[in-house]
Amino acid sequence: MEHTKCLIIGSGPAGYTAAIYASRANLSPILYEGMQPGGQLTTTTEVENFPGYTDGVDPYTMMDDMKRQAQRFGADIRTGMVTKVDFTCSPKKIWVEDTELIEADTVIIATGASAKYLGLPSEKEYAGKGVSACATCDGFFYRKKTVAVVGGGDTACEEATYLAGLCRKVYLIVRKPYLRASQIMQQRVMNTPNIEVMFEHNTLRLTGDNKVQGADLVFRKGEADEKTVHIDIDGFFLAIGHKPNTDIFKEYLQLDEQGYVVTKAGTPITNIAGVFAAGDVADPHYRQAITAAASGCKAAIEAERYLKSVQL
Repeated sequence: MEHTKCLIIGSGPAGYTAAIYASRANLSPILYEGMQPGGQLTTTTEVENFPGYTDGVDPYTMMDDMKRQAQRFGADIRTGMVTKVDFTCSPKKIWVEDTELIEADTVIIATGASAKYLGLPSEKEYAGKGVSACATCDGFFYRKKTVAVVGGGDTACEEATYLAGLCRKVYLIVRKPYLRASQIMQQRVMNTPNIEVMFEHNTLRLTGDNKVQGADLVFRKGEADEKTVHIDIDGFFLAIGHKPNTDIFKEYLQLDEQGYVVTKAGTPITNIAGVFAAGDVADPHYRQAITAAASGCKAAIEAERYLKSVQL
């Protein structure tokens, strides 16, 4: 059995930044990258809104830069998936791949949140070729073009209005005959001239030659007046929600109704002493690389402070 002062679960901007700060604080952290090294950010095409990369950067390059920076200061970064934890004891117990047991004085959870997809085969086919789950991340690439946003809640309306400020036209594809969004968000959508709301439409497939160029939709699926509609688009944005990767922690940590880790306001501190949450796993609002990195910094600092306090 292995012991560490600080174990970081998950990579991405939050995990790697936590590893940088924890390493420089001589905590000798161990980080397990999980099933998606580099995190959700690696599903986008190019990062242009992270400070320091004046010409933009490939997300894999950016994550590799962070990883190597953490390793430079001594972080032990490993492949593997944490599959079980026990936060009832101190030190905390963490199992990797159900077999390897590690004890940790502090734990930083940076497992992120996974975007929900429709489950279409063409979504995977066009991943990174016009399919996105983040308008703030990728909208800039579709300036003066036509895009579609799928969803009917506040997130979808926010994404659609954001894209409307960049794009020539935005289709908002809504499965139901109404929007679920708050009244103010509905009004913003309806008052934006270049947004066309397509109620009672479901996406059948995406089309295009090696990139998204269109979408086939079905109107009133399963009803007598069902019909197929084709729209020409350059980008396809999913806005049907995210699922925080918190299943293995729900027995111990306080979660909100969506499954995000609840932290003390303005901090990464959870309801379990010595356990901290950073990045999208505790952030249903911003979900940006820069905010995730900042929270990773906070988590490492709080882990260091916690260790000092229990040593007194």
